[in-house]
Amino acid sequence: MTVPTEISTLRHADGKRRFLFEKMDLRGEIVHLDNVITDVSDIHSYPTGVSRLLGEFLVASVLLASTLKFRGSLTVQARSDREVPLIMAECSSDLAVRAIARGAEGATSESFDALLGGGQLVLTITPERGKQYQGIVPLTGGSLASSLDSYFSQSEQLQTRLQLSSDGSRAAGLLLQQLPTQLEPNAAAREEQWDRACMLAATLSPEELLQLGDATLLHRLYHEEVIRLFDLEAVRFRCSCSQDRTFAALATLGEAEIRDIIAEQGAVTMDCEFCNQRYMFRESDLRGLLGSGDNAPIH
Repeated sequence: MTVPTEISTLRHADGKRRFLFEKMDLRGEIVHLDNVITDVSDIHSYPTGVSRLLGEFLVASVLLASTLKFRGSLTVQARSDREVPLIMAECSSDLAVRAIARGAEGATSESFDALLGGGQLVLTITPERGKQYQGIVPLTGGSLASSLDSYFSQSEQLQTRLQLSSDGSRAAGLLLQQLPTQLEPNAAAREEQWDRACMLAATLSPEELLQLGDATLLHRLYHEEVIRLFDLEAVRFRCSCSQDRTFAALATLGEAEIRDIIAEQGAVTMDCEFCNQRYMFRESDLRGLLGSGDNAPIH
């Protein structure tokens, strides 16, 4: 693997880099998140174990969004009856992320099983055009990475393997994916290449994944292979809420409920739980939802 000397040991922050095995039908992604984790943590004060878990969900959403071939978003969400009732992270095709853990303020454990064990993992792909797709699998194997590996092993998609690591203030991840047959037509040889690549990836410690630069990490794992490492693509925190989307959500409340809120509070306010942005709508802003017109009574 040939990498310019000046970048050979650098560890990037808040971005992902694609890499390609030049002589095998294999590709991968490496993601590091630093400031993004801080941006999310500054909005909500989560317990340590939840912060680490949220970091893994954020990295997983970026890694999996990198497999999309169209514009849209991918959400990784889990529900359980343990210490974290709901946790989710979302990444768009332009690498904007957001995340939240709901009802987890009292979580005390740092164990995956105590936080989420026995729950369900839901992957939702939402294209800008076309039909939404959703896949559901049990949370298994004592980690998010194991649960995702189980999901891909049960699907008809290309073989995919993930490594995830988070310490609460930083997070990182590695994805390997087998490509359609092009360089190696022999099925047994393809399987051997895949197994070897995954076995070597499994030797990577969580600390190495967090700390090593991309080229250094790949050289340590695959120094016998020819690998092309692509340019960095920046990942950033950005909430997808807006005045228009919040207004549209108000329509689900119904006219009677909206009128009751206005009568009691003088306006309808809605807070985004992802970014804490507050949206306020007065009666004059809601004429389109209050179908009786300007002179309709407020009760």
